Amino acid sequence: MYPGTYAAEAPDRAAAVMAGTGETLTYGDLERRSVQLAHVLHDAGLRPGDVVALLTENNLRAFEVYWAAMRSGLYITAVNWHLKPDEIAYIVNDSGATALIVSAEQAPAAEAITGLTTGVKLRLAFGGPVRGYGGYEDIIAAASDEPFADQPNGSTMLYSSGTTGRPKGVRPSLPDRQVTEPGEALAGLASMFFGVNQDSVYLSPGPIYHAAPLRWSGSIQVLGGTVVMTKRFDAEQVLAAIGDHRVTHAQFVPTMFVRMLQLPQDVRDRYDVSSLRVAIHAAAPCPVEVKQKMIAWWGPVLFEYYAGTEGNGMTAIDSATWLAKPGTVGRAIMGTVRICADDGTELPAGQTGGVYFESEEIPFAYHNDPDKTRSAQHRGHPNWTTLGDIGYLDEDGYLFLTDRKAFTIISGGVNIYPQETENVLALHPAVYDVAVIGVPDPEMGESVAAFVQPAPGAVPGPELEQEIIAFVKSKIAGFKAPRTVRFVDSLPRSEAGKLMKGELKARYADA
Repeated sequence: MYPGTYAAEAPDRAAAVMAGTGETLTYGDLERRSVQLAHVLHDAGLRPGDVVALLTENNLRAFEVYWAAMRSGLYITAVNWHLKPDEIAYIVNDSGATALIVSAEQAPAAEAITGLTTGVKLRLAFGGPVRGYGGYEDIIAAASDEPFADQPNGSTMLYSSGTTGRPKGVRPSLPDRQVTEPGEALAGLASMFFGVNQDSVYLSPGPIYHAAPLRWSGSIQVLGGTVVMTKRFDAEQVLAAIGDHRVTHAQFVPTMFVRMLQLPQDVRDRYDVSSLRVAIHAAAPCPVEVKQKMIAWWGPVLFEYYAGTEGNGMTAIDSATWLAKPGTVGRAIMGTVRICADDGTELPAGQTGGVYFESEEIPFAYHNDPDKTRSAQHRGHPNWTTLGDIGYLDEDGYLFLTDRKAFTIISGGVNIYPQETENVLALHPAVYDVAVIGVPDPEMGESVAAFVQPAPGAVPGPELEQEIIAFVKSKIAGFKAPRTVRFVDSLPRSEAGKLMKGELKARYADA
């Protein structure tokens, strides 16, 4: 099934609704407008395997762009609008995007990158005029609404950074099927394991440029359900949306749970969440106490999964089983979990090592980075791939995560890569040496902390701390900037000059 099926059966059924405003995109409109956009993209010269980039806040037009790409054999690259213009331009250029569609709210960034993205042939803007971009509504209105006879299925190419700074696109192989044919893997999992069907109402409070909100929303529409999108996450507004729209399924990151639990009890009691059958959470480890409190509040409706943008595998677990095995992220429901030592040897239950997913074939490649692709593959089994996490399996095959090899910081469900922040800090004249790590944060899970050895003559203190934080924010996206700066006499380095972050984190833990 795909949205066109439901457009024919029930054109007025809501494919997506914007919480708060009630703006609705019906299946009939989603089908017609995505077909029209597909014609616009085709007329601009885009062909299967090409890329369309999307720069938008949470907006219902995102689903039209998504389905235009899906029915054209194109990759869609959704870009984080919080990034600085040069960071956005890098992703647009690296992806090879030849079409760029933006919202009017992102006009300043969209206009700033025009001269930096010369490979883009087609520029469209919705929601208002943007200098240098064609009007989305007028252009698609003039296009045919007759579907192409050939509609090869497209895919997403989303960007997942490594510790060396610049993000890398995860480029899966295109499915060998038409968009009208069954076979969408995530939709199959959503149906089989989470009971999603045409009666489901799925709340998506996360940003649409993230893999989970974009892919899961698309899968809900494959199954004929309704997506309720929020403009942004707000704890009380999310509770209101669950009751107002009788939400049956929703997806969160643990930080969202923390913020909802921080609401006063009388506010929490004001909202009816009894319609919830499944509350999925992922993207970051959930503190055991937080999850226990959520289950006590909402009942045994929490389901957790562990997966990545790379789509190489997935584990999942329901509330009842988790309560018996607190801390686990579940058993594999896609791929087979393998735990391996550094030399590649597979380890038995109870022993900690690198977490790999075994697939029937190599499931992904990092765009323009064969070295990074190879580094994610097991040396003896290329179809065993890792996201860089460390963990162990218990005797029953349940996975427990213990660390992240690359010291990636996960703050509020968002990956932050320390090297990029360190590279900026190294340019500040008051910084002699610097290391960036994640430190425990009761709300965000982790927050970014910079450990700075001041340059000779620099005076450490609150004034310099704020100056350093502002400097980082002027260079890269604000969420990558340190929330705290700690001044130290020296940083732990090996004789070869290698920064020993494990030792630094141990020092912080001891402190």
